[in-house]
Amino acid sequence: MEDNSSIVEVRHVSKSYHRGDLIVPVLTDITFDIARGEFLAIMGPSGSGKSTLLNLIAGIDSVDSGSIIVEGEDITTLSETELARWRAGNVGFIFQFYNLIPVLTAFENVELPLNLTNLSAGERKEHVRTALRMVNLEDRMDHYPSQLSGGEQQRVAIARAVVIDPTILVADEPTGDLDRKSAEDVLGLMERMNAKLGKTIIMVTHDPHAAGKAHLIRHLEKGVFGT
Repeated sequence: MEDNSSIVEVRHVSKSYHRGDLIVPVLTDITFDIARGEFLAIMGPSGSGKSTLLNLIAGIDSVDSGSIIVEGEDITTLSETELARWRAGNVGFIFQFYNLIPVLTAFENVELPLNLTNLSAGERKEHVRTALRMVNLEDRMDHYPSQLSGGEQQRVAIARAVVIDPTILVADEPTGDLDRKSAEDVLGLMERMNAKLGKTIIMVTHDPHAAGKAHLIRHLEKGVFGT
């Protein structure tokens, strides 16, 4: 039976940034839910607050007011140490520019999040191989980022994101630096992870084609959701 319960609950969240003496509101009284197993795309013009909202849900940034509950945990009440531990076990990150470490191989990049766990070296190796196999890059595990195409680097980044079996996957413009073919491959991979593995995916994008792969599209405009 399909589980329609909410995995993320955002309640009355507001966020501003300070530029000197100026206070710049970014998000204003945002309230919405994300269902378990959802593939959500958040769209909006530059400066609308898309990435800020994603960072708040992922526990990278902190709210000014309101609450964000992920899988029953109110992450807005956690200390920095608790939040870092929570992120390590619950959030898989996919970024526009991959954020791979150049001096590490694909295998070592994917293994990084597992170094924060209690898994043995053998268990880590098996998890990494499984994740790279999932993105069809097991034969490239010993290659460095400079030896991989942009699309391959993003697939390594996706393997790194899913290797911990995270509660949510957050993707910030995951196809923004890719050619159309590589972008299609990456979007197809995200679709399969959502459909076959039941992963909840929250994607920020300015690309209507990418957003069209999601189940649900929400539009942010000047820090509030459009109707």
